[in-house]
This record gives sequence, structure tokens and C-alpha cells, in this order.
Amino acid sequence: MAKKTVSGGAISDINVTPMVDVMLVLLIIFMVVTPMLSKGVSVDKVKAMNPIAMQAADKEDAVLVSVTRDGGVFLGSKKTPPAELPGKVKDLLTGRLDKTVFVICDSRARYEKVVDVVDNLRAAGVDNIGLLTELDSKAKARADAAAAAAGAVSGGESK
Repeated sequence: MAKKTVSGGAISDINVTPMVDVMLVLLIIFMVVTPMLSKGVSVDKVKAMNPIAMQAADKEDAVLVSVTRDGGVFLGSKKTPPAELPGKVKDLLTGRLDKTVFVICDSRARYEKVVDVVDNLRAAGVDNIGLLTELDSKAKARADAAAAAAGAVSGGESK
């Protein structure tokens, strides 16, 4: 006859179910909150061959004006008529040494809307206007090819 052993010892296996539950909840929270963290309005930026990096546009207190495809003008993430821009921008820039405002335009926005925004910013006393663009894909491919060629040339000379 077989004997049954009764053990009342502790289970030495790790229970990962609570950890997985917590991680899934955190993942869902981050997925919901991340789109809300964008500073301005989402636009399809104009592509440029030689864009200049403007790190000041990424600062927390940078003044961003966006022009959307349909002609809407946003100061930060709040829709603002272009005629009200001078007063609001002037209030935002009071007490600042750097009076730079960054303009982000959709690639399909009407040019007259962009000019209207720039005129209103000049009326507000803005010293510098930064037009934010992104690198054109063709220019990026050329730059990558040039960097690879330069790496091959410098690698061959280092013998």
C-alpha cells in the first residue's frame, strides 16, 4: 500500500500574477496619458532641406503658435483668433529677456494665414520668430549616404 505524505510546508514558487496585473495597469495609464503630454497642436510640419535645430522650442516655457491645415491658429494648445495674438503674446513675453516665439505650420496651411500670424506676432513686439520645420526625407537619405561615405573614407585612411 502506498503512503500519502502530508506536507504543510511553504510554497517556494514566485507568484508573478500580481506584478503582471500592476504592470498592465501602468501600461494602460501611460498609453492614455502620453497623447495629452504634447505641448502644442499636432500638425504635419513643413519639410526643409537644411533645417536648423532649435532646442529652445523644446523648453517648458517656450511660446508656440500653431497654424493647422484648415487655417486654425493655436497659442499653445488653445485656439486663438489671429487678431487676439498680439495682446496674449505680449502678456506671455513680459519680463522675458528672450522674446522668441516659435511658429509651427502645417505643410498644407494657406500661406496667407501664416503671414497673418507673423504680422500679428510682429505687432506684439516679438524680436525673433522661429519657424519650426523637419528634415526632408530625400535630404535625410543624402545626409546618411554622405555620412556613410565619409565613414568609409576615414576608415580606409586609418591604416
